Amino acid sequence: MKFNIRLLYLYLFSLVGLVVTVIGSVRIIELGLKVFVFKEADTYYYVRPITPSEEMGISTKEAELRQKEEADNQKEQTKRDRQREAAGAIAMLVVGFPLYKYHWGLIHKENKKKD
Repeated sequence: MKFNIRLLYLYLFSLVGLVVTVIGSVRIIELGLKVFVFKEADTYYYVRPITPSEEMGISTKEAELRQKEEADNQKEQTKRDRQREAAGAIAMLVVGFPLYKYHWGLIHKENKKKD
């Protein structure tokens, strides 16, 4: 096997494509586990206690309403974070796998020609 720059390029980009594909796959599997198996794995709900106070002009009902609103906002943020993570992982797969497949296919074609 003769070493040349083209072969180095093909192996390098094949490796890059494979690494990106593996990282994207791991991220998709991690997200799937968080959504379907470990449902509370990425929830960070902290509801700041809002105490009713006459000085602040907040009633008990208004304080409860604000806490519920804040909890709902945190749930929506978790949903957006999951969507962002899924989009990134899918993009890695869409870019990485064809990159790997194309360059690895060229390596195989060159090896068949030499044989």
